Amino acid sequence: MRRSIETEMEREAFTEALLRVMEAKEHWAWRHFTEGRVPRELLHIHLEQEYATYVRDFPVLVGRAYVACPIASVRRELIENVFEEETGRLGAGRPHPELFLEYPRGLGMDLTRFDRVELLPGAAAYRELLDRCTLDGGWEVGAAVTTLFLEGTKFDRGELSKDAPRRPAPPLTEHPLVKHYGLPLEALALTRAHRSVEGGHRASAWRSILDYVTEPARQQAVVSAMQAALEHWLRYRDDVATACGIVRERDHD
Repeated sequence: MRRSIETEMEREAFTEALLRVMEAKEHWAWRHFTEGRVPRELLHIHLEQEYATYVRDFPVLVGRAYVACPIASVRRELIENVFEEETGRLGAGRPHPELFLEYPRGLGMDLTRFDRVELLPGAAAYRELLDRCTLDGGWEVGAAVTTLFLEGTKFDRGELSKDAPRRPAPPLTEHPLVKHYGLPLEALALTRAHRSVEGGHRASAWRSILDYVTEPARQQAVVSAMQAALEHWLRYRDDVATACGIVRERDHD
């Protein structure tokens, strides 16, 4: 009984440490994007950096965790994620990186820019961290950073508790790119795909980490990697904000 109580306390502490990271995944400049305050002629910077930093290669990043994982049930969850992201055949109909490009296409942007994106310094450092985590961190770190951090939001507590708020899902007509920049609704195929499959992905991601990362040393490695991902992500988003002409107003943001 004593050991089971200790184990449960360890799991609760591990869960809480991860949730604290996710709840800090909020950048001061994001409201400028959601409120349409970023000049239209600079909006491509945000989309290009997101695409080249992780969207284009997300199936590869998750695939690295799959290859490194010795646990069959976790591998099945990871490869299902890879398969959907890479092919879209479980729901979206097309690879998710391709669907992402429907955003800039619908906004009339030059898509050749997405073939030759030069990463901002913060974006390059963030991508380097993602590569280190997925190549050298072990399956636990690779899976956590990709399926928890990259795919997750500050509302992830709602994935684990019915008493916590879930990620909002407003009507597609209220999507910032539609509302403020005139993106056609049909260009939101990726948003629709995420809404249709993301609930299952979030649940399986948390289950895989919480059920199978039980050694304290590996739990600490996962928490440390998640904290590092958050720090690098915030600096990356700082660079994007600067490149998009957003100035932080200390008294308001």
